[in-house]
Amino acid sequence: MRKTFEAVYENGVLRPLQSLALSNNQHVQVTITDLSGMSSDLAGYFEPEEWEASNRDEVSLEEVRHALSSIQGCLSDSVIASREERL
Repeated sequence: MRKTFEAVYENGVLRPLQSLALSNNQHVQVTITDLSGMSSDLAGYFEPEEWEASNRDEVSLEEVRHALSSIQGCLSDSVIASREERL
């Protein structure tokens, strides 16, 4: 099972902000992403694994320029269209 949820750290304990379908004393693996530094627009956009993988991306400036040159029209319109495709 894989589930992403928000939690609050209080008095040494992570408290989920929603009910979780877990058995009592069930062991799980937790990945922590600090949402306070992210805009709410980005917080749920990528999976934690995608954020981690992006830390290892080695993209050259030339590759970025090439990718951007293929965008026709307004960059913001392209970003919005890309987001709508993901939903």
